[in-house]
Amino acid sequence: MPTVDIDPDELRGLTGREEKSDDELKDDLFGLGLEFEGRTEDGEFELEFAPDRLDRLSVEGVARSMRYHYGDSRGVHVPSTNSADWTIEVDDSVPDERPYVTGAVIRDVDLDEEALESLIQLQEKLHATMGRKRAKGAIGIHDLTMLKGRSATDKSEPTIEYVGLEPDEDTFVPLDSDREMTPAEVLEDHQTGQTYADLVSEYERYPAIYDDLGLFSFPPVINGRRTEVSTDSRDLFVEMTGTDQWTIDKMLNIVCYALAARGATLEDVEVEYPDREIVRPDLATKTKTVAHDRIETILGIGLDPEEVIDLAERSGLEAERQESDDGELVYEVTVPPYRVDVLHPLDVIDDLGRAYGFNDLEPTYPDVGTVGGRHERSRLERAARTQLVGLGFEDLLNFHMINEAENYERVDLEPDADVYGAGEPATIKEAYSEDYTMLRTWTMPSLLMVLERNTHRSYPQHLSEIGFTARVDESENTGVGENRHVGAVLASHEAGYEDAKARLQALAENFDVDLETPPTDHPTFIPGRTASVVIDGEEVGVIGEVHPKVLVEHDLEVPVAAFEFDLEALQ
Repeated sequence: MPTVDIDPDELRGLTGREEKSDDELKDDLFGLGLEFEGRTEDGEFELEFAPDRLDRLSVEGVARSMRYHYGDSRGVHVPSTNSADWTIEVDDSVPDERPYVTGAVIRDVDLDEEALESLIQLQEKLHATMGRKRAKGAIGIHDLTMLKGRSATDKSEPTIEYVGLEPDEDTFVPLDSDREMTPAEVLEDHQTGQTYADLVSEYERYPAIYDDLGLFSFPPVINGRRTEVSTDSRDLFVEMTGTDQWTIDKMLNIVCYALAARGATLEDVEVEYPDREIVRPDLATKTKTVAHDRIETILGIGLDPEEVIDLAERSGLEAERQESDDGELVYEVTVPPYRVDVLHPLDVIDDLGRAYGFNDLEPTYPDVGTVGGRHERSRLERAARTQLVGLGFEDLLNFHMINEAENYERVDLEPDADVYGAGEPATIKEAYSEDYTMLRTWTMPSLLMVLERNTHRSYPQHLSEIGFTARVDESENTGVGENRHVGAVLASHEAGYEDAKARLQALAENFDVDLETPPTDHPTFIPGRTASVVIDGEEVGVIGEVHPKVLVEHDLEVPVAAFEFDLEALQ
């Protein structure tokens, strides 16, 4: 879970609760879902928080939530913004991979050491979470007084330009450096550039932001030293670039609210794309419709409409009582622009429950005639897992997600092959990591990866897993077929087909099913040492000795025999 470091004295100051002891603060924070994990070397609270509440990535956001919790603040607050004075022009040369930009001007902010540290922490935490390590969104914060806007012939507003440039086309002095460098040199020689080089190294043109004095920002990698923010900075220019407009706009809102809490004044920025114009920050609220009956059902308590409205206001929301078309009592709930986590009415109900106090809810038995128990599939999994352990296997639990190279290429398998384990993968649309881009179609690659990481350990290594697999299946309502597979590998100097067959046969006998193993071909296994797994007359898997090509690919120097089949075949 993500953590954030909070100075308890600063938290007291921002909440106006100077009398609160550390223990009282911890209890209040826990009521908000923020768990105390310990103290940093500087004595700050290290708090673990739900990763969806990104507005709590700073002391300002946590203090805002606590003021609502105490009842000192109520309802939705949207800070006012002054009319735009600055413009961001987006040039046609901007890389297609990173086409979006947003921004805001912050004036009259009081940045002492604590406020500056909080702003830097918020920036880096947003990068790591919502920004997907800067891949989806990156933040640049600049001292406005060090910028000189380019003057345009058709407008009086100062202008900066978001452009694309060749890797060696221009130079600037990046942060933590004292020499002029090209963007290409930054990626090769600068520590920060080396860290984030993979984000842009494949671009034909690099993202860059210019003012009238020249290049001052190389997003998403590093800002220029000229516009570095310090405790003497009073006016700031905040720019964000990314792959998605919604993401960077919401990141901007969180930063704007944090700075507004420090007494800053917000100022709009016009963003001019080649085909449209927008004004940012976008501080528009959104609404969710929540039924009164559903609130009472989920929370398990009876509430008057006035109580619901009060709880909403104490959650930083606003609720207006209405009547639906069928006469049902509902609430039109207004959500503030910094709340990126409210996607469903249940998110609203969760807030209402926290405002009421989950500890104040009285536990009751559910009004049903049965008690909970294991699902039939769970019982089958447990029985099969127990039998495999009894046959000498060590039980594993691997990630369900994998990448195409591991699932197919490294086991010499084509996705469209007519063999067990192949099939069109269910891919992740915007993968967080290149290591996890799809759901695995079979468990064998996962088991071989474990063997690969344990070549330093003694043999034999007998591993098994009963795990989730998936592949595209248009016949399913979701478009994805989900299955549970039984996979096992035997790695030792003497491992062979007969060893795997003996254990598979014992497993089949324990479940009283008929097993047949007719010869077959499979690219992952050695020809002539491979068979289909047929249980009760239905082909449900494969067994064999892993092909030497696959062993070499996984740096394995001992033979490996393996089998895999559908769990439901044991029913």
